[in-house]
Amino acid sequence: MTKPLIDFWSSLFNPNFVPTALKVALFVGTVLLLINHGHALLQGQMSRDRWISAVLTYCVPYIVNIHGQFVSASRKKL
Repeated sequence: MTKPLIDFWSSLFNPNFVPTALKVALFVGTVLLLINHGHALLQGQMSRDRWISAVLTYCVPYIVNIHGQFVSASRKKL
């Protein structure tokens, strides 16, 4: 693995990045969850596959936010 990729993976748990990423993931993830699974959630039709998808719905904005913070911090170092 290349150094930038290793640095990015370690940034997923960087205490400077995590608080903002969690807030974004909770807000954006909840909006996306309601859009994509709201009806099934309200009808009690959440299958195992839907729950896996729901968890990933929160992971994506978290990783995207961490990536943005990582890139921004990397550019400031230049």
